[in-house]
Amino acid sequence: MTKHFFGDTTVLLGRSLRHITRSADTVITTAIMPIAMLLLFVYVFGGAIKAGSGSYVNYLLPGILLITVASGISYTAFRLFLDMKNGIFERFQSMPIARSSVLWAHVLTSLVANLISLVVVVGVALLMGFRSDAGVGAWLAVLGVLLLFTLALTWLAVIPGLTAKSVDGASAFSYPLIFLPFLSSAFVPTGTMPGPVRAFAEHQPVTSIVNALRSLFARQPVGADLWVALAWCAGLLVVAYVFATITYRRKIS
Repeated sequence: MTKHFFGDTTVLLGRSLRHITRSADTVITTAIMPIAMLLLFVYVFGGAIKAGSGSYVNYLLPGILLITVASGISYTAFRLFLDMKNGIFERFQSMPIARSSVLWAHVLTSLVANLISLVVVVGVALLMGFRSDAGVGAWLAVLGVLLLFTLALTWLAVIPGLTAKSVDGASAFSYPLIFLPFLSSAFVPTGTMPGPVRAFAEHQPVTSIVNALRSLFARQPVGADLWVALAWCAGLLVVAYVFATITYRRKIS
């Protein structure tokens, strides 16, 4: 059964990846907004924002990477919605394949597409002056956190992808996720915020993830931020996976 699942997932993953290669504008579009925000905040607002003694692009990049992921997973919901609308799931049900492989193919496609977008955004940041003293281990830790975050949000995107009534509804759920970094330490230190906003910013998941990535890039002690970030990502992943699986079973039953 396990071999059957992996084989089916691999075949369906190839199908999804071919769709992406035929519409490369999907990945480009995903990266455009974060890059535009990076340019805007560094070159327009950066001179007016006090975020420590270092380069503002160094301070800003971790939050922009999370926005890149939040922007990218909307396409996962979009592709799932199209498959549901076009009856692809019903066709797969009539074939001797592992049912869960259909969802996993979409999830893994999201990981690949978002990884490409993240690489593009980091490349632009390097051209803008981003520099890091991080070693190989720190970069691998950054990659691990970002992949776990992407996996968690992707499973969350599966739910509206399966339940939405329209294309707009399938992708619109990502808007609050894109806005969330603005209420965190992604753009400015939380100490500059008024009391209630600061309390929310310091206790929401994006702040701990951004702080952990920022410390890893700067080769500084991460402290509790990394463990809090991992706990948020893992908790969200478990909850999203459970609800997505339940939703999928109800849809195909």
